[in-house]
Amino acid sequence: MKALVTYDYGKDKMDKIRELGYEVLIKDEKDLFYTEDLKDVDVLVCYNPFETLDIKMMEGLKWIQLSSIGIDQAPLDYINDKGIILTNNKGGYSIPIGEWIVMNILQLSRNSYGFFKRQQEKKWKVDTSLIEIYGKTIGFVGTGSIATEAAKRLRAFGVKILGLNTVGRDVEGFDKCYSSDEIDLMLKECDFVVITMPATDKTYRLINKDRFSAMKDGVYFINIARGNIVDEVELINNLKSGKIKGAALDVFEKEPLEENSPLWDMDNVYITPHNSWISEMRNERRFNLIYENLKRYVEKKQLLNIVDLNKGY
Repeated sequence: MKALVTYDYGKDKMDKIRELGYEVLIKDEKDLFYTEDLKDVDVLVCYNPFETLDIKMMEGLKWIQLSSIGIDQAPLDYINDKGIILTNNKGGYSIPIGEWIVMNILQLSRNSYGFFKRQQEKKWKVDTSLIEIYGKTIGFVGTGSIATEAAKRLRAFGVKILGLNTVGRDVEGFDKCYSSDEIDLMLKECDFVVITMPATDKTYRLINKDRFSAMKDGVYFINIARGNIVDEVELINNLKSGKIKGAALDVFEKEPLEENSPLWDMDNVYITPHNSWISEMRNERRFNLIYENLKRYVEKKQLLNIVDLNKGY
């Protein structure tokens, strides 16, 4: 079997893959184009080479293992039509992202930016507008592994945790889950709204003018999913009006965030550059999953994290 891997995990780790019986090609996915040696590749292990690599030319391709949780970068229609197996890195970044969510809920509620700014200005000024999160309601739009890891950590703060998924199925760690057609009902209960759903055609700009209108006045808003799930113009409008008291944003409709975006200059907005998934464990967890799946593929066992392209969130 032949595997194309677009990130070099180091000699020892790549040799472990070879010991499973794979012929391994290592090619940087930046500006990766099709060449004849890719024709008989069975497995593609990558993040996003799809802007330049035409996988339609890879006649032997049977399985794509993504290093990301998100799948929207892949040519999903073609993958589905050809019956190519698609697996992702579900759970691989959920712990650091869960911690990022908790950190930013606390930062927003305790106005840490305001205090940092005053520290830089050497100003001693008490802020009496702070809130505690105890007793507040935190709603997750999407109840996958990221939301679950965040919910585990938030439980200790004495909050109520709501979730939204396609059919309203119960999920451990959530006090109540709503179905997608009950989104406005859930949003109006939340003091904090956290977007953790995958980006699909159905979720494009799901959080729009109507969704913001359904939220409480003074709600806090957090997005670690994908920028195109949110209508950014409406988000900015609601931040300016005070409908949204503060926001923590790791993802944007266009990345990098343009220099002229009003979001940069808002004191009530925390911005990170699609960085919430980073921790010192990222490569270790990512490789461990990839290796386990490559081993299972050789042994003809069920792969981990097979993506059902017809499933909701």
